[in-house]
Amino acid sequence: MTDAAHSTDPAAAYAGAPRIVSEILWVLRQVRAARSFGTDGTDGTEQNREFWLRKAAVFDRIAVEEVATYAPQVAAKAVETAEAAARRLVEYDATHTGLSLRGSDVVTNEDCRAYVRREYHSWNRTRLH
Repeated sequence: MTDAAHSTDPAAAYAGAPRIVSEILWVLRQVRAARSFGTDGTDGTEQNREFWLRKAAVFDRIAVEEVATYAPQVAAKAVETAEAAARRLVEYDATHTGLSLRGSDVVTNEDCRAYVRREYHSWNRTRLH
């Protein structure tokens, strides 16, 4: 049996994940909470890793569905958005967790999206157990 995080089916990494709408609402609540609790003179938008991971994963899931459903030119914007969100998670991890991009498998946009899938799968599995 293939580990879902390393499956050739991108959606496999999201088995057991909350519905996309639920994840979008969670992300929006985090943004709103960060802005309303900013007490250091900023808008309070500094987010933690869970936020960037879940945001990247929800955009990746949307892109996976778009690619499976629509022509490439129609799905292109969703893919571009998922790539940008994935890059943001990679940047966060490089800054905060010591992820080294030198010699890493996280080079291309698709590598970044695969990284999101692996990280989300691992996070979701530990969250459920």
